Amino acid sequence: MGMMEDAKETVQTAAKEAGRHIEDGIDRVKDKVDEIKADAAVKKAEAERESVAMRNEAKERMRD
Repeated sequence: MGMMEDAKETVQTAAKEAGRHIEDGIDRVKDKVDEIKADAAVKKAEAERESVAMRNEAKERMRD
């Protein structure tokens, strides 16, 4: 039975290690998604800032 128990332990260890690798991969993907969302929010804010500046310039020209 020693060989079967060794094999069982090996399989369990491999399964745990695989589980850890999968969790690490999931965490990396979540981190990347968060990064992409943050970049998109920055780009949106910059676009809004430019839009407001252009609108204010147009209003200023109309006042002259």
